[in-house]
Amino acid sequence: MIVTLIVVCEVGFWVLLAAGLAFRYLLRMPRTGLALLLCEPLLEVVLLVVTALDLKNGAEPNWTHGLAALYIGYTVGHGHRTVKWLDGHAAHRLAGADRPAGPPKYGLPRARHEGKVWLGTVVAAGVATALLQLAIWYVGDAGRTGPLESWRFTAWRVAGIHGVVALTYLLWPKRVPAGVSGEAASRDLTKR
Repeated sequence: MIVTLIVVCEVGFWVLLAAGLAFRYLLRMPRTGLALLLCEPLLEVVLLVVTALDLKNGAEPNWTHGLAALYIGYTVGHGHRTVKWLDGHAAHRLAGADRPAGPPKYGLPRARHEGKVWLGTVVAAGVATALLQLAIWYVGDAGRTGPLESWRFTAWRVAGIHGVVALTYLLWPKRVPAGVSGEAASRDLTKR
């Protein structure tokens, strides 16, 4: 049941996002579009409540409860950035706004960008860990909470791997190609 609800929440996220952007830019109803976009966090609240009720009703804590915590954490850590990115592209394609700038391609600016994205993953892992710890306390039986504890390590393993990848952009930055000036490289960013 929890896996089905996670899938429903993910589909709901994209449906609300598409509807919100359509109302904002195609139907020229920005307030209605914003209201739809602001409904997206309600999906995570529903998932959290259903997961807690599932545990309260005696369900054996398993990987589905851990996955629900990671899903909610990911949405908290990366959801805003995803919505903002898609909103910028929708404004460009549907409302004639300037094309949104892509991430920097070279050097320290790219490393900073990757570091910010990694911080979203750290937030996601922190939220997932907090939710899992609350679930462990809620269940209150150390013999039954092993799967929930293992998901905490999974969250931080993912954050660690992402951190190593982000660090490579700082340690081995991609250099501006020969013949391309810094100004041309920065102009290229605005075209993306």
